[in-house]
Amino acid sequence: MSRVMLGMPGPWAEDFREEADHYTTKIGGLPDWPVPNIIEPELLKCRVCGEMLGLVAQIYAPISMPKSNIDDRVLYIFGCSMPKCGSNAKCWRALRVQKCIGENPLLESSKHLIPVQEVHPINASHDSGDIGDEIYNALDFGDLVRELSEASLLASQSRKPKDSLHAEPYKRTIQSKSMLNDINSGMPVVPCFYVYPQEENTFRDISGAVFANFATCSLKGDDSVDAHNEEEAWEGETYEYDKSLGADRTYLKFKKRMDTTPEQCFRYAYGGRPLLGRYEVAKPDNCDLCGSPRHYEMQLMPPLLFFLHEAADGLSTSVPEWSWMTLMVYTCSSSCCPSSCREQAGSCCWGVTEEAILIQDD
Repeated sequence: MSRVMLGMPGPWAEDFREEADHYTTKIGGLPDWPVPNIIEPELLKCRVCGEMLGLVAQIYAPISMPKSNIDDRVLYIFGCSMPKCGSNAKCWRALRVQKCIGENPLLESSKHLIPVQEVHPINASHDSGDIGDEIYNALDFGDLVRELSEASLLASQSRKPKDSLHAEPYKRTIQSKSMLNDINSGMPVVPCFYVYPQEENTFRDISGAVFANFATCSLKGDDSVDAHNEEEAWEGETYEYDKSLGADRTYLKFKKRMDTTPEQCFRYAYGGRPLLGRYEVAKPDNCDLCGSPRHYEMQLMPPLLFFLHEAADGLSTSVPEWSWMTLMVYTCSSSCCPSSCREQAGSCCWGVTEEAILIQDD
């Protein structure tokens, strides 16, 4: 089973519009773009009502793949605040922004590897199960924990630009407000708080025996009813029952994982499996750029909505009435770059790609 990193609530921003950098993982506020003028304005508009979307989550998500390491990679999730849009998937956008490398994707990455050190507040326990059965298991969760923790700490401890916490190629410079005003101008702002990562503890699924007993109890009929009539009554309903039982099992698993860490705002498992609230889930389309299949990367969880509403209570800031059970982000399994970047052999540029969002409502 793949390990899962949980996004846990950290300190509230002193100002919901305060600046950080693209290495910062946070909920709400304004997006911290790596470079100015990187986003086409249309990508920040709702596809239903045309209004400008607001940032819901910014997640620094470096990855290691078989043939490349992508250190500068960020996911931005935007949602529409208009009441008529709500939880419609077309009113949400997920943008993957990364530094795309030309013909030398590795960038001598081994030269810049930094030993993993203990960070706080992080749960140091590890899963005891098999961790090798998913795509691209080369993702180093130790590095991910280190990067997310240091970025969150940097943003929460100081509101002024600091020197880089790492040697090159990491440059933690904060873009000036004047450079980014054009991109973020007019964007609605939801309450902002920073996030720190915590590895999910191992747990055991609810015993199959419990479900077997549940099924047996549910299927017991009235002994006074003729066996033939009972069989006739159930004929044609097996599929519906199995579907209902599957839904019950799925929700129970969802609830148990939530109860284990009730403050989790998002779950991250690159190439892993989503935690579903309902039995059925749609299949995302392949990548629009390269045709590779999209795979699961992360999902937003209900506590995020609770914290946003709690922060807005008594303030002039309004929070949209979103009510989804979970919002899942599926990204290109090749983490490809736009053709405009691939054509620049031997150099690098920043690429922006829209990814797929699937929503399960309450």
